[in-house]
Amino acid sequence: MKKNPGYELLNYDLFLGVGLLIVLSLALGQLGLIDAQRLLKGASNFILFAQSTLPPDMDILPLAASALVETVAMAFAGTLLGFVFALPFGFLGTRTLAPLPIVLVVRLLSGVIRTIPSLLWAVIFVIVVGLGAPAGTLALAVYTLGYLAKLYAEFFEGVDPEILEAVRGVGARRRHLARFVVWPESANNVLSQLLFMFEYNIRASTILGFVGAGGIGLYLNVYINTLAYTRVATILLLILALVLIMDVVSTQIRKRYLLMA
Repeated sequence: MKKNPGYELLNYDLFLGVGLLIVLSLALGQLGLIDAQRLLKGASNFILFAQSTLPPDMDILPLAASALVETVAMAFAGTLLGFVFALPFGFLGTRTLAPLPIVLVVRLLSGVIRTIPSLLWAVIFVIVVGLGAPAGTLALAVYTLGYLAKLYAEFFEGVDPEILEAVRGVGARRRHLARFVVWPESANNVLSQLLFMFEYNIRASTILGFVGAGGIGLYLNVYINTLAYTRVATILLLILALVLIMDVVSTQIRKRYLLMA
């Protein structure tokens, strides 16, 4: 009797799905997230916390808004600074554009950078340059470099090899391939990831203040430690408004520049 390939595939998917559910259940149990008593207590604590944040303290709005502007400036400067270095790193990390030893060194370096989270980079730069926004900006720039360098190298390597071979066949060198083939084919992805990184850095920069790296996170940390939850609520509302605005701006930029390509 001939077996039905679709039936076998369905059985495999079902087996895989059941296996994943079992592993998930074990993981949740290990983490204590299927403990009904703990979850009920957590829900009760959350309700108490939410009640303690009302009404938000609008007296700190001018101070919080000023700190939020500094946060945006950190994210903007850090993102662009990281991008300036990530773009050449991306080209140097592409096997079709650079010698293999250079590719390996660049990819290893970007991997090491990505291994360290932006919060830990902030701690390092607080030690190096002191407290404040400079440390946060440098932390975001370095993390952006490591993240974007990897993605850009992958985008550049994803360019159709037949196009590269055709252009190389007429005597084009690596710099010509990068300028006239790889860059035009990858520009949309480069811009898209740059926008995503800026959005990510906006969110990340609100936390860097917890380690003294400037921005609105510094005030958020102070208010949490002093149990000033009504002020915490004000800052969280400002961060939420900023994130929503960034989503709208990012969407408009994508519509304007990405869909026209």
